[in-house]
Amino acid sequence: MGSGRSRSWSGIVGACAAAVLTAGVAGAQPLSSGDASILGLGEDSVSSVPVPAGPAASGHAAAAEFAENNPGVAPAGSNDFSCVPTEEHPRPVVLAHGTDSSAYSDFAALAPFLAASGWCVFALNYGLADGAEDYGTGDIPVSAAQFGDFVTEVLDATGAGEVDVVGYSQGATVARYYINELGGAEFVDRWVGLASPSYGGTFYGLGAAFAALPGATDIVEGEFSVALVQQVQGSALLTELNTPSDTVPGVQYTTIGTRVDEVIQPAGNVALRGDGAVNYVIQDLCPQNLTGHFNMVYDPFALHLTRHALAPDRYGLGECGPVALGTGMPELILQSNT
Repeated sequence: MGSGRSRSWSGIVGACAAAVLTAGVAGAQPLSSGDASILGLGEDSVSSVPVPAGPAASGHAAAAEFAENNPGVAPAGSNDFSCVPTEEHPRPVVLAHGTDSSAYSDFAALAPFLAASGWCVFALNYGLADGAEDYGTGDIPVSAAQFGDFVTEVLDATGAGEVDVVGYSQGATVARYYINELGGAEFVDRWVGLASPSYGGTFYGLGAAFAALPGATDIVEGEFSVALVQQVQGSALLTELNTPSDTVPGVQYTTIGTRVDEVIQPAGNVALRGDGAVNYVIQDLCPQNLTGHFNMVYDPFALHLTRHALAPDRYGLGECGPVALGTGMPELILQSNT
């Protein structure tokens, strides 16, 4: 789903509402994950390895603004291909960002946090669709293949036998598609999904209405990407990914969700249902923390919980503290519209 840039979320709400108001639903056929040609975006996309490293950031809006002004910058602590894994942290961590975003925008806090904890950390910019301005817009299976190629580069450079992966929003689906559908399970020990659209979102019902409207793409083509459509609840891509199970043997899966997710509704769609999956909800562990979708990768408790999911025997959950509902959203909305 949307991540570093709130225009994706605000755009989908406005576009879907417009579609509902201007078209009828009778006889409509739903869009599937293969409808890239309908959206006019094509299936081609490119990836890149960002360098050099930018500064650490404490908020999503600040990170998104820095990334916009410094395209191609990497999160602090990432993409040092001379990094040697240690006995305490033998597997490098590979990060996958969200929709309409970049590695820096989404991981300018998590990457330096994990690097300071002792991991070799790597982050790819994936899925820049043909004609799009932002990464995380291309066809998800193509993005997953790009992510897999990057994992191979990381393994070759570090000499490690496996990696752990952390995906945020769409990035969780991209990484899980690589694991479940492209043979990545052989090379991944742990998968951690932050605000993962495991079973997609309905966008408070508007997404489903959009998917049922022929011609609605004419209204929303400027706002949507094929990747966003592939994350709607019930899409062909998610159905494929979750059948016959949403997990595969040999990989330890953990999701981290929030009940006040601004994008994934119902919020329970973050959780996996396969054997052995661990599903955390922030409010179950810290009731006064009302962090949402966009703030999750900059929330200290969520960062500590991610570290715990990567090494539960070594790290605790972190300190619980109050976080107000909507934290970070005003600043992100302002940043995306200036």
